[in-house]
Amino acid sequence: MAKYDKADLERRMAGAVEALKHDLSGLRTGRANVALLDPVTVEVYGAHMALNTVATVSAPEPRMLSVQVWDRSNVGLVDKAIRSAGLGLNPIVDGQNIRLPIPDLTEERRKDLAKLASQYAEKAKIAVRNVRRDGMDNLKTDEKKGEISEDERKRLETEVQKMTDSTIAEIDVAAQAKEKEILGK
Repeated sequence: MAKYDKADLERRMAGAVEALKHDLSGLRTGRANVALLDPVTVEVYGAHMALNTVATVSAPEPRMLSVQVWDRSNVGLVDKAIRSAGLGLNPIVDGQNIRLPIPDLTEERRKDLAKLASQYAEKAKIAVRNVRRDGMDNLKTDEKKGEISEDERKRLETEVQKMTDSTIAEIDVAAQAKEKEILGK
């Protein structure tokens, strides 16, 4: 059984927060954000590649994304990949450049995206609680083995709980900020 390791617990909790922030960055808010195209993969040269490996993505205007495809022969494939990604975007091909106007979000779509942000946050909280449970189990095991005293176990359990509470608070702040951004409040 693993021994209690505070640094490992902190790293794993921070990892859950980073994963949440990455998930939230992909949610569309009505403003152009290059992270919006992160999930898009293009089938080129006989392999599936991330869009940013075959093109440069930029946001030249608040409501426009620009995709500069490096190899002219891939423009059609990139266009097709963006259309089939289910992002609700209509690419406009202009030579080797593809422009993506970002449409306004409907109120219904905003609510759906806000719900999705909440689901991402809940998933991150569950991950953090699992890390806490692992830490608590390790402390109990260490106490049974006689490696730490009961008082030391209780002190460390309080430390783990404080770490958990602060991480969950961080998750709540990130999710609330994203929901506000999505709902335009």
